[in-house]
Amino acid sequence: RQGMAVALFSGLSDDFMGDMLRHTLDASGVDYSPSTRAPLPTTLAFVRLVGGQARYTFYDENSAGRMLTENDLPTLGDDVSAVLFGCISLIAEPCGSVYEALMVREAPRRVMFLDPNIREIFIPDRQKHLARMRRMITLADIVKLSDEDLAWFAEPGEEHEVIGRWLALGPKLIVVTRGADGADAWTADFHLHVPAIRVAVADTVGAGDTVNAGILASLSQAGLLEKEKLVTLSREQVRQAVQLGMRAAAVTVSRPGANPPWDHEL
Repeated sequence: RQGMAVALFSGLSDDFMGDMLRHTLDASGVDYSPSTRAPLPTTLAFVRLVGGQARYTFYDENSAGRMLTENDLPTLGDDVSAVLFGCISLIAEPCGSVYEALMVREAPRRVMFLDPNIREIFIPDRQKHLARMRRMITLADIVKLSDEDLAWFAEPGEEHEVIGRWLALGPKLIVVTRGADGADAWTADFHLHVPAIRVAVADTVGAGDTVNAGILASLSQAGLLEKEKLVTLSREQVRQAVQLGMRAAAVTVSRPGANPPWDHEL
């Protein structure tokens, strides 16, 4: 929707809800040919909005999206510049291990973007998931997480000290979002704050994903979505990337249905 060529690797059911997902992906210009198609059920996500904030319940046992294997991993062409990983797909097994294997395989040659998007209620083994997140942080070039996500890690020290340690592990850019209080971004060379855009909030579902899309779109449009170029990002380049993410997320939360904006809406 932001004018980038995007593809999805997941497991899609051959049931009618899988058909609905494919139709929606088609309508948004997403190539889902890397995804598998399986005679398994579609994951169901139920969302209850309380004061504009989302509470979730997922039904994911033996689903098409969950039951991936490493044999399903796609071959990525030279036109793929970045890969985004995140959320509950990294919790459930076997798909969590498959996505981690994909990151290990592709990290040496493409930009890796990690959004931990912690959903604590769905994490059966905190230590196991914490270990996975720490491994993936060391492989990531960009990490975006909310202040609540960061608190879940329970790292010792002040926030800037935690971010500094993470940057030393490998990431070139770390962004922490704070809802109505905007977002902060760090590289090895600087820290900056980007204010939020004030809107009437209708539905927060998808806000973080929209920030991810804006950051990736901005960096791609500027020709910066390459591992070596992320090392030398300027303050203004980072500001523009986070600002696009925040502008896009402001549109998403202003209307119901996790419906992120098209580029012409920005």
